[in-house]
Order: sequence, then structure tokens, then C-alpha cells
Amino acid sequence: MSALFARHALLPDGWQRDVLLEWHENGDLLQVRAGAAQPAGVEAAAYVLPGMVNLHSHSFQRALGGLTEKAGDGPDSFWTWRDLMYRFARNITPEHIEAIAAQLFTECLRHGYTAVCEFHYVQRDPGGAMYARPAETAERVIAASRHSGIGITMLPVLYSYSGFGEVALKPEQNRFKTGPDDVLNIVAALEPLRDGQTEVGFAPHSLRAATVAQINEVLVALPPQRPVHIHIAEQQQEVAQSVAWCGRRPVQWLLDQVAVDRRWCLVHATHLMRDEVDNLAASEAVAGLCPTTEANLGDGLFPLPEFIAAGGRFGIGSDSHISQGAVEELRWLEYGQRLQHRSRNVAHTDGQRHVGDFLWQGALQGGAQASGRRLGALAPGKRADLIVLDDDHPNLCGVALQDVLGSFIFCGNDNLVRDVLAGGRWVVRQQRHVAQDAITARYKRTLAELRRF
Repeated sequence: MSALFARHALLPDGWQRDVLLEWHENGDLLQVRAGAAQPAGVEAAAYVLPGMVNLHSHSFQRALGGLTEKAGDGPDSFWTWRDLMYRFARNITPEHIEAIAAQLFTECLRHGYTAVCEFHYVQRDPGGAMYARPAETAERVIAASRHSGIGITMLPVLYSYSGFGEVALKPEQNRFKTGPDDVLNIVAALEPLRDGQTEVGFAPHSLRAATVAQINEVLVALPPQRPVHIHIAEQQQEVAQSVAWCGRRPVQWLLDQVAVDRRWCLVHATHLMRDEVDNLAASEAVAGLCPTTEANLGDGLFPLPEFIAAGGRFGIGSDSHISQGAVEELRWLEYGQRLQHRSRNVAHTDGQRHVGDFLWQGALQGGAQASGRRLGALAPGKRADLIVLDDDHPNLCGVALQDVLGSFIFCGNDNLVRDVLAGGRWVVRQQRHVAQDAITARYKRTLAELRRF
């Protein structure tokens, strides 16, 4: 058993003082006791928070960061970016995938994420054939998660078509091609890897890429309670195509045709009508919001105030990984709403008016639900996932306890995450990942290889 004494810790009911946290070697929290005395020989920390869940990741896209910021001859959009991403994915190998993911995961850990949900769709080799091991590339990402120490929910993707109405895949999409049997075979192959740090779910890529019949076919065979994620209503063009095809908007169509419940995460869900907002909230599914990627791709802004008012659940993800920090996602989730509504302090409720606290706690709960793992709180039975803030930093000097999260999220650009514990293992100390040198060296070699193409 290991322990940490927190002079201030964020517990499910808010900040508490003098908290003793103890965890088993298997990574589960055994005791969280406020008002305790510091035992002799136990390390102390000033501010301890539950680690954040990154609920939407395409890890291989980390190596594409910064390479698409050049205007084309015509208007650029998500769709022109996607064509560039496809060309990048053409030559990536399983070894590259593992190296890129490991680098990304160290960066996520250093910036406050202790868990990630990997929406994984590079399943085939460059020629379009399945690997001898059907789960080869998914296994590589899980290996990267174990090397880095981050917890993972692996979501093999169902990707059969290139557009509504079962339009055939384009040649550049052949590496992503999967049907229901392929997905279930990958899920079965990953079953032995499931443990306290690893869960396996399922992700229909989108209603463009998978039919409702296919989705339901997988759901029937998938073990109950496994997480299910889907891209949806990210772009206005997607919404228009859905209406032209079936007469319904994507979220309307999904909620009408599939039993969406709290095991689901609807990623982006950017373009919603008011009835869709209310019905999504009522389903208890999580809205998976990725503000930095949504801004980078020009997607639009999620209707956050209406969703909060309807009691909706949300979490955050870094998606294409132009940013790897939980703080930046939460900051821009709020700032986007301020710009749109020309108002301040948008993300709050009557019961929680501190915006930083509302955002961190809300994203914790939504991310934990979307991960399908025992996360989201410093409480017995949850995983020992926590971050320690740098109390020596000027941004936290003399700050009242109720303003710590506000300062953490909204003040300055320095990373205030000092130490990180994931699954009961210290993986970041003094802002440095314990395996950073070896992982980064391999990542640099991988970039050099990929950029030859």
C-alpha cells in the first residue's frame, strides 16, 4: 500500500483539507480520509486533483500537428484537412503508430490527463489487407499506453462507407475499412488485455461510415456496459447530407434508430437544434467536446449553455492533438461561449458558480462515464489517478482555495501540473515523464522516417 497526504484535495463534494489518500499496488484507491494527520514518512502535497480523462483521441494524428496550416487555392475546411490526413496515414506502420502514441501519452500525462479514450481506425496495412494479427495496430497503441502509464479505453472503429447511403470507400480510406465481424474480431483479440488500466469498447465512426443495421449488429454481440463512441454532427455539411439522405439530422436519426444511453459518447455533436439538445441530455449520453480541434478545423461551437440547462453530461478530448492539455480544452470551451454570447462566466449552475470548478468536475464525470472505467473522483474503489499542482508557482501564490481551479485553468500559459499518478504509479515527477528521453528519441526517429514520404 502507498500513500499521499494532501493539504488540500478536490473530493466529490468539493475541496477538503488534510486528506490522506492510500492505494493498493493494483492501482485502486483504498482510503480517502479528510481531516487526517500526516503519517510519518508519507509524502505531502499542497493541491491534489483527480486526473482528467481525455475522452477522444486519434493518437497517430499527433505527428501531423502544424503541417496543415497552409491555405490552399480555394476555401479550406474540415474536408480539405481530411484529405491531407488521409495522405499522411497512407505510409504509417504499426511501429510508427506505437512510437507516436507513446510520445502523445507522455505529453497528455504531463498536462493533467491520466486516461485516454482511443478512437482507433487505422486497422489495415498500406495495401488494404488486414494484418496477420487483426488487432495489431490497436495492440500497439495499448502497448504505448502501458509504456507511458496512461490508462486507456480502446475503441476499435466500424468504418465501412464514405458517405450516407452506403457510398463505397475511397482508395485512400482502405486502411480504415472494417465491417461488424472485423470489429468484433478485434474486440475479442483485445479481451486478454483488459485490466484495471485498460478497457475495450466500440466506435461506429459516424453515420456516414456505418449503417444503423451494422451498429446494432455489433451492439447485440458486444458485452453489455462497454463504452460506445461515435462522431456526429461535427460539420454543417454533414448535417445537410444527412437531411438530404434520410430527412433527419444526424443526432435526431441516431436517437430515433438506436437505443442511445449512458454508455454512449457523442463526439462533437456541434450542430444541434433545441430538441436535439434536450433529447441528447435526456438520453444520459455524454457529449464529447474537443474545442481546440473544433476550432482548428472550423467546425463551430457546441450549444453549451442550453445543454447545461437541460442537465446534459459533457467531457473533453484532444482529438487531433494540436494541443495536449486539459487546461487549454476547458479554457477554450468557456472562451468560445463567451465570444459567441458576448458574455462572461457561461459554464456554471446555480449550485456551482465557480467556472473552473464546474468545468473540471463536469468534465471529470463525463469523461469517467465515457471511458467505462472507475475514474473521475478521489474516492475508495476508484483508480488512483491524480495530479499534484505546483504550489510554488506564482499563479497559485496566496490564492484562496475556492479560486485554485480558476487560476489553474484561466491564468497564464505555464503548465501548473507538477506530479502525476496514474493507476497508482508515479509517471510524472517535477513536470518530467519518467520515460521521457527514450520515448521522445523514438518519436523523433519516427518523424524522420515519415517525412521522407
